[in-house]
Amino acid sequence: MTAQHAFADALLHWFDQHGRSHLPWQHNRTPYRVWVSEIMLQQTQVTTVIPFYERFMAAFPTVQDLAVAPEDTVLHLWTGLGYYARARNLHRSAKTICADHDGRFPENLDDLVSLPGIGRSTAGAILCLAMGGRAPILDGNVKRVLARYYAVEGWPGQRTVSDQLWALAEHHTPHQRVADYTQAVMDLGATCCKRTQPTCPTCPLQANCSALATQNQTAFPGRKPQKPKPSRQRWFAVAIRSSGEVLLQKRAANGIWGGLWAPPELSDERSAKEWLHHNVGVSAAECYLGTPFHHVFTHFKLEATPVYGRCAENQTHSPSVKFDDNDLRWFGLDPVPSVGLPAPIVRLLKTLGNDA
Repeated sequence: MTAQHAFADALLHWFDQHGRSHLPWQHNRTPYRVWVSEIMLQQTQVTTVIPFYERFMAAFPTVQDLAVAPEDTVLHLWTGLGYYARARNLHRSAKTICADHDGRFPENLDDLVSLPGIGRSTAGAILCLAMGGRAPILDGNVKRVLARYYAVEGWPGQRTVSDQLWALAEHHTPHQRVADYTQAVMDLGATCCKRTQPTCPTCPLQANCSALATQNQTAFPGRKPQKPKPSRQRWFAVAIRSSGEVLLQKRAANGIWGGLWAPPELSDERSAKEWLHHNVGVSAAECYLGTPFHHVFTHFKLEATPVYGRCAENQTHSPSVKFDDNDLRWFGLDPVPSVGLPAPIVRLLKTLGNDA
């Protein structure tokens, strides 16, 4: 038996005894269900994903249902999961699949990768797990297994390291039981070859693992070079009607919180007060500050302060401002609006009564 076959055979033997079979996307596997799960699982823990996945599938059981859904509904069901570009790309891809592929997923790697938000690993998972095809995958779990087994040095985000790991993933992907192997290598990384405290004595690959041989498991894969995260200070203009409604603005599709609803964001306190005065007729003297809140993004830390302004139901505002249109709209607070909202804004709206 070659080393290539021994690797896959050991994994499959382990999988038959210890592999996961309780995850919701493992049942009634279709390209659509696998795709949604793979996108949700990017940079997100399984335990976090499961309730979001179940709600998403209940609302959009087919790709056709997702394609015709309003964007606000899609983003609302994603609220709290983060990385909202994933949801927007799911929606865009669903529309493309229905419009250009008659509602059926493409059956080759290149066509799948051409869809918004689908990379090589996600496409490989769809082909292997739901279509009976053969293609390597390289998610975070697989990177960790291969990097440790071969002691591949360097951060996987570097091109040379990524190319090496992809070559190894291709080398080990078998031609038989491809779906089981694909699930097995992901399961091994998630349950045994964990980022911290790996359970090496139970690993089916321990006999030839290079990292284990040197007792240096947690050094692989290499960490991303760390840079200090800059802080950004922002002020949110929170207009509140006497009836208890709050004015929210739909953010531009691109950028942080793209396509989500939030109070208008300004660069300083004075600008926030001027916005409230100009648009809802609240003077600067009538405005007051709420409790600051913080949120950490991938590349920076947000330090935010709400600036509150109460206005009457019929209070005048600038005729240039369009209310109740697609970009600026009054929403009730009980319950929290059923549109796409950033998690910090959900918390702000829930506690609005305490500050306002």
